[in-house]
Amino acid sequence: MADKEGFLKYKRQLPGSRSPEERKKDYKEIYKPLESKVLNEQAARCMDCGVPFCHNGCPLGNVIPDFNDAVYHKEWELAYQILRGTNNFPEFTGRICPAPCEASCVLGINKDPVAIELIEKSIAEKAYELNLVKPNIPEERTGKKVAVIGSGPSGLAAADQINQAGHEVTVFEKDKEVGGLLRYGIPDFKLEKWVIDRRVDVMNEEGVIFSKDTEVGFNIKAENILQNFDAVVLTTGAQHPRDLKINNRDAKGVHFAMEFLGRQNKVISGELESNPIHAKDKHVIVIGGGDTGSDCIGTSNRHGAASITQLELLPKPPQSRKTLNPWPEWPMTLRTSSSHEEGAERVWSVLTKEFTKDENGNVTGLTVVDIEWKEENGRMQFFEIEGTERTLPCDLAFLAIGYLGPKAGLLEAFGVEFLENGLPKSKNYQSSVPKVFLAGDMRRGQSLVVWAIAEGRECAVEVDKFLQGESSLARRDQSFYSYEEEVTQS
Repeated sequence: MADKEGFLKYKRQLPGSRSPEERKKDYKEIYKPLESKVLNEQAARCMDCGVPFCHNGCPLGNVIPDFNDAVYHKEWELAYQILRGTNNFPEFTGRICPAPCEASCVLGINKDPVAIELIEKSIAEKAYELNLVKPNIPEERTGKKVAVIGSGPSGLAAADQINQAGHEVTVFEKDKEVGGLLRYGIPDFKLEKWVIDRRVDVMNEEGVIFSKDTEVGFNIKAENILQNFDAVVLTTGAQHPRDLKINNRDAKGVHFAMEFLGRQNKVISGELESNPIHAKDKHVIVIGGGDTGSDCIGTSNRHGAASITQLELLPKPPQSRKTLNPWPEWPMTLRTSSSHEEGAERVWSVLTKEFTKDENGNVTGLTVVDIEWKEENGRMQFFEIEGTERTLPCDLAFLAIGYLGPKAGLLEAFGVEFLENGLPKSKNYQSSVPKVFLAGDMRRGQSLVVWAIAEGRECAVEVDKFLQGESSLARRDQSFYSYEEEVTQS
């Protein structure tokens, strides 16, 4: 450990951001860079714990104390080598991960945790700046061909790892550009798309083949893929959105969140001239209190919405951990995103009843009622509060209430069997069809980008073993892997 008193000497410090009024005028990254000296101090706060719980919190198993020590000593090449050994895309996770590692940081028991996400992003950017990110072209090829369907974080991670094992990898992407959720779901003010392009260029040089504008099951048949490849990895995510089954759901102006966010990203990239769903001067209601809902807020603010209201069924979380939510569990506390800072009213413990619409079918309002949560018969249930029903003005509504599972069609085309919960059957990432593997949200359900990358890496090991009989690819520890398989299949 470089500075054994670092956690006593330095306070947690994060980069400043551009003012809300300034950043609402564009879709550029909002955070300002930190000085190198400050980064060294933040890395020094790591205590190099005897039992580093941050490892347990990170789905990728990043070796956090080691790269913190390297950053403290300004050994950027070593820091990148350590980080790259477990994380294919630290430039992504360093920007958009909710940092479960920080929630498990031992320092977080009674102080602010180490700024791990900031350090991770800084390592990645420094590596590019110092030309440390270079193509690692496999010396030998196995002659085996693998198709990866979907180029989101899980697909890219699987492709990167399988390619490094020496197999020829072709990634099929239905959209015009590579990136999946990273490109068409996450707003540019959180992840500018040059960050994706930069990494894809490296993967191209390493030999990964990208086939864009190619939707398997439509303009190319599943049976052709099965005939022409030795293994197939399906990573198209959980694209089936949860709907809101209330009266007048069919009103014009009520949309799933990704309809709005995906089109806006295409406008920014030049794929579309304008977003047909526009919030300018409209009263916007976002239903759902998670990250996707927050992204709708940030985008609506940049459109110039008249007002934005975010509704959440659950009660308002506390500011700090409660007794029943101890460290190192994920803290069920209030989170305020950069989009919230830009302006929105947040309402908790509220139930949506019905939309109202005019004679032309346009949405005009949303009737809601306050609810109270109580424990009944051993489980939490909500009850409407009499006299609180009201109709909120609404010209545009976004449903951001999660995803139910994979989109219908692709799995069926490959003959994959399903579990009762709607997810595909799998064991060790292998589906019911021996040469077809699954990874990411498609396999485990809606989750985080960091989990998708971890899934892609673990799946790559199983594909390599299927093709070669064994694999030398790095993986998460075996006990963690077995536990995850058990949970997924239960």
